[in-house]
Amino acid sequence: MNEEQRAKIVLRILNKIYPKTPIPLKHKNIFTLLVSVLLSAQCTDVNVNNVTKNIYPKYNRPEHFVKLGRRKIEKLIKSIGIFRIKAKSVYNLSKTLVEKYNGRVPKTFEQLEELPGVGHKTASVVMSQGFGYPAFPIDTHIHRLAQRWGLTNGKNVVQTEKDLKRLFPKKYWNKLHLQIIYYGREYCKARECYGLSCKICTTCYPNRKKPLLTKKA
Repeated sequence: MNEEQRAKIVLRILNKIYPKTPIPLKHKNIFTLLVSVLLSAQCTDVNVNNVTKNIYPKYNRPEHFVKLGRRKIEKLIKSIGIFRIKAKSVYNLSKTLVEKYNGRVPKTFEQLEELPGVGHKTASVVMSQGFGYPAFPIDTHIHRLAQRWGLTNGKNVVQTEKDLKRLFPKKYWNKLHLQIIYYGREYCKARECYGLSCKICTTCYPNRKKPLLTKKA
């Protein structure tokens, strides 16, 4: 079985299990989506949602966070990991949006990636989930699953993104990114499946006997 055949199996199984893919990070607008993606680094979506549900009803525009200042932002998000670094990023990001973009989130990868604290993965999530632009955000979980399913050699997240974009038609990227995340959380968990027990792994590799050791991102 080659990688194109495995890609078709992955698509078929995921479409069957997850016909709908709600965005896991709760948000009020594209700016709050961007903030939530920033906050989600090294943190679960559930934890981020628990914190932001008390923030976004009152503070949901860059101007609000500039007015709050770093110290108050820290207090609001202190239950999230590395909250001081994230508070600094959220403040500087908000300041840049107000000063340079009239309080609006820019719509290009280049402009997004120039914002404080925003890398390629964060920009990809915003372009995909916020603006509906075809993108394939790759986090550590997707990187791990793509290796288990034989869709990439796992050199790094940049290579994984290229491989997945090559194997799957552009029209599927936005939905597929979320489908893979949901499937990884439910069926192909990091410390349970090891490439041996979930439906995708057993269908793509019926003869695999030993746990697959994946390369970290």
